[in-house]
Amino acid sequence: MNDNFRLGSWQDGYRLSDGCKIKHGFAFKGEFMNTQDDDSLPVVVNIVNFQYTGGFRFESTKVQRYVGAYPKEYELHPGDVLLVMTCQTPKGEILGVPGRIPIDGKRYLHNQRMGLAVVQDREALDLGFLYYLFLSPQFNTHLFKTATGAKILHTAPGRIEDYRFARPPMETQRRIAAILSSYDDLIENNTRRIKLLEEMAQMIYREWFVNFRFPGHENVRLVDSELGPIPEGWSVRNLFDVAHVTYGYPFKSKLFAEGGDGIPVIRIRDIKADSTNTMTTEAADSKYIVNNGDLLVGMDGDFHMGKWAGRKAYLNQRVVRFRPKLNLPSYFLFLALQAPIHHFDTTIVGTTVAHLSDRDLRSVNLLVPADDVLEWSSAMFDPVFTLEIALKLKNANLRATRDLLLPKLISGEIPVDNARPGGADPSTLVKQNG
Repeated sequence: MNDNFRLGSWQDGYRLSDGCKIKHGFAFKGEFMNTQDDDSLPVVVNIVNFQYTGGFRFESTKVQRYVGAYPKEYELHPGDVLLVMTCQTPKGEILGVPGRIPIDGKRYLHNQRMGLAVVQDREALDLGFLYYLFLSPQFNTHLFKTATGAKILHTAPGRIEDYRFARPPMETQRRIAAILSSYDDLIENNTRRIKLLEEMAQMIYREWFVNFRFPGHENVRLVDSELGPIPEGWSVRNLFDVAHVTYGYPFKSKLFAEGGDGIPVIRIRDIKADSTNTMTTEAADSKYIVNNGDLLVGMDGDFHMGKWAGRKAYLNQRVVRFRPKLNLPSYFLFLALQAPIHHFDTTIVGTTVAHLSDRDLRSVNLLVPADDVLEWSSAMFDPVFTLEIALKLKNANLRATRDLLLPKLISGEIPVDNARPGGADPSTLVKQNG
């Protein structure tokens, strides 16, 4: 390790329990949980709400709210840091991953199977620094090695508190947290822009293709169809007539590895994350390649939909890819698919896991507008779609840079002064200093 970049006196071998305790959550009862969209009810934070890259994803996962009584000591506050203490993935990738309670006016509750970081020595530890310490691969490795369980990994407050690390001086901790937060702030800004673009596209789609208030609609009469009254000149077409539908290849899971050599594979869990770290050495036909902008849907469990913006990768089984035909805008196809996929998501029930089938998809019929309306919609949707994908790619680059810097900053191997966005090239710093 290059100690030249360590500012001040770093305390090697510092034990987390010397300045921070991990508090267990409360066993909230399932009978009092529901998914209604009511901000007057508190949100019970669950493991599925965490992202592999750190932070929460409340908007893209099922949010459970609580209608029963509970101890007030398990109410969370903005900025509180929670850690995942149970992990169902064999490599333990999400074990110990943290999330910070947002400042959004909602109430959040501390559920079981996750730990709350409570700083007791505020002169020794900064909570912002701890958040990134918990995101570091060094910390994840410690928890994975000390976890119990075969198929489901478990850690405990005591094992978390046993973690030892080089503790920087308080000022350096704050600078490290500020640097890494600056990347996360840029990611969050781009995420908000993406959300606004999605809302705008949905509003246009609803106005033009659900309410039929498209340009010139006053001069177009409605006619009967199997989907009900539709504008004259429009048609009802089967999904397979308007889209290329490709099901994933049955890669052998025993050849999967996290990172390393091989080709990247998109699994269901990767759709929302827009990235994959699953690699395989198994070969597959090029027809299974997924490119940026391809539309994906998971076919097991929750039928997640996504506009892919990760690197070129291969489609794994139980993930289906849609590419538009007939000059349909990709965004139009994505929005047209939302209603039927949501219908399947809420009506298909499996013994253990719900499954979307080829038969289900072949039953989908979509409304296709007349050529002139289709051309107008392309002019509206295509730039929005392109910008969304570009913002997602920017976020992927920012996240990759942050993840490159994080372990080096946490350990003091690179200088904090040159690690901000717009500073020295982080990859150069890492190569030069370890």
